[in-house]
Amino acid sequence: MDTAEHTDQPLVLALRALKLGDLLVAVPALRGLRRAFPEHRILYAAPGWIAEALELVGGIHHLPTPGLDDPLTVPRGAVDIAVNLHGNGPESRLRIEELQANRVIAHGSPGIDGPAWITGIPERERWTRLLTWHGVEADPLDYRLNPPAVRSPRPGATVIHVGAAYGSRLWPVERFADVAAHLAATGHQVVLTGGSSERARAEETAALAKLQGANLDDGLLAGRQGLAEFAATIAEARLVISADTGAAHLASAYGRPSVVLFGPAPAEEWGPPPGPHVVLTAVELRRGDVFSADPDPALLAVSVRDVLEAAERLGC
Repeated sequence: MDTAEHTDQPLVLALRALKLGDLLVAVPALRGLRRAFPEHRILYAAPGWIAEALELVGGIHHLPTPGLDDPLTVPRGAVDIAVNLHGNGPESRLRIEELQANRVIAHGSPGIDGPAWITGIPERERWTRLLTWHGVEADPLDYRLNPPAVRSPRPGATVIHVGAAYGSRLWPVERFADVAAHLAATGHQVVLTGGSSERARAEETAALAKLQGANLDDGLLAGRQGLAEFAATIAEARLVISADTGAAHLASAYGRPSVVLFGPAPAEEWGPPPGPHVVLTAVELRRGDVFSADPDPALLAVSVRDVLEAAERLGC
């Protein structure tokens, strides 16, 4: 496991103790840091399970950080440059301040010089804009990942990612099943992905869709894959259908055609970059409560027909 120990290199610490999608939209900023500080060791402070994904970025080391409740596990004064890629709230500012770094790269706040925090811009641009303000060149389109070290178990499959971290992003199982059934009937090799907690949801989707043969025997991947194998499944997919989750961001990172269903989060900030991607949502209905247990109305407004027509527009 990568840590700050046993190295004489100066340290850059980038704090972003969040999820997979949050890492993937920060890749352009991390690449900018890597180029700007070639003699430094770049530490990415994030939850432990994110380590496999960092291997896809390249040149970035991991500091296991479950959240912002406790100080970061590096000695005070050990960090040369501290970068707040987490946000601009008091919790992340405190964790950065505690490091007593020689230099701080952050948005403007009392006692800290930096750009103003603004809303309505893509997350990739938010963090490259931050670095640029501080004199570090970064390109928001530098978001592609390295190839996974493993191969997809189902190259050329259509990936339907049935899970999401919060109920607000869970499109109904019945609709996923209708999409899966239609695509399987038209020749797609459908696989269903998700985390271990979403295995039952994938099984229900498969049952409702009456998936058979390879689509059932080898297609129920939810809860069976590590992060590297999951990334490989996306990287070699024919098509990816997902809510606004890490799966959708992986599809962007590997240039795979994707249909992305948005609910509580604004697509103008979290949506895919230019490419073979279609965003589906109903902005006028968006409630915007990310942590709600119930699907956001903007997500529920997306129909099965909307998804299938989007797939057709992508030539899939």
